Amino acid sequence: MRNALAGFFDWKRMEKSAIPRPPRHHAILLGGLLLAVLVLVIAAEALRWRGASGAAAMPTVTTASPGRVTLTELSHAHIPAPRGMPSAHASTLAALPGNRMLAFWWAGSRESGPDVKVFASTWAHGAWSAPRMVASRDTLGAELGFGVRRIGNPVAWTDRAGKIHLYVVATGLGGWAAARIAHLVSNDQGATFHVRRILPTSPLFNTSALVRTAPLMLSDGGWWLPVYFEIGNKYPMLMAFDADGNPTTLARIGNSTTTLQPALVAISKNEVRAVMRDDSDQQLVQHAASLDGGATWRDLPALDLPNYSTSVAAIRLSSGQFLMLHNHVEGGASARSILRLSISDDMRSWRTIADIAKGPAGDEFSYPSMQQVGNELHITYTWQRQAIAHHRYRIQPEGST
Repeated sequence: MRNALAGFFDWKRMEKSAIPRPPRHHAILLGGLLLAVLVLVIAAEALRWRGASGAAAMPTVTTASPGRVTLTELSHAHIPAPRGMPSAHASTLAALPGNRMLAFWWAGSRESGPDVKVFASTWAHGAWSAPRMVASRDTLGAELGFGVRRIGNPVAWTDRAGKIHLYVVATGLGGWAAARIAHLVSNDQGATFHVRRILPTSPLFNTSALVRTAPLMLSDGGWWLPVYFEIGNKYPMLMAFDADGNPTTLARIGNSTTTLQPALVAISKNEVRAVMRDDSDQQLVQHAASLDGGATWRDLPALDLPNYSTSVAAIRLSSGQFLMLHNHVEGGASARSILRLSISDDMRSWRTIADIAKGPAGDEFSYPSMQQVGNELHITYTWQRQAIAHHRYRIQPEGST
């Protein structure tokens, strides 16, 4: 028995000694390769941070001098919900001809659930249609050719030719920090969609890019899509598209590393403002500006409006005034229990029009979207994570009857 054990240990020693050790220069080579990859990652990220939009076209501005308006609520209700989908969130709006409109949102058992799908409903003749599914992780995965683990925020845009562009956050392995943006297109006013591409949001890994807020129209028929980066640092960007819906450039908005979900508004042909969700301890709506048509951006002092890391929406009315939907916080409220509509003549000073929704601490009225359709303002938002609410207002010049 002793001889057998001795033989066994002799064999193990021989086996161990027989395993060749990698030469030292191989370890140095491997270390150099890892260092090169790290440098490449840093360089790629630097390119994304410093990229200028270089857009040949400027934002479209409908008016130069703001005219005061009043808003009168006409109706409020919930958009019809898909059956068996108890959770709903992140609505977005897109215009259609004939004062019609499309709403998109995701619904499922819960956020990040495998059954989450993007749904659409059409506003026409004063009512919403029954919801229809336009994207799921299965349909996206089948068209993209790789697995999609979960889907999230949709953002919609109607181009000058009437095509509907739908941008959907989609992830593979990992959470939202590993997200990509799928670009879908409809040629039949939202009845059907096909996947066009994954947006190229990084020179290297093309991950951790998400969408939330509405695009901004450009004078040549293109548009800017607000995008944001979210892995460790958080920062806003814009991606420029030409009139055919092809991405051209990507630019970072300002230098902050704690802001996301930028809402873009044109002040003039050269000046553009962005208002943003705040993920810092300051807890105020953040603010940035470009004075050269989006080529460069600088951070501005935060607005005097609370923001406890919640999404905002902003538009410029055809009258020239600016509207913003944001979650107000006051005594007894929580981060998303008051959804406020405010108005401004200059995007700096804001006054309250109304609290669109208000409840006790713990209620949620969040992720708003706005669209002007003729002389009406349409607002949608998440209602208690259970449904998408819709409010409709008449827009009238002050003093008119």
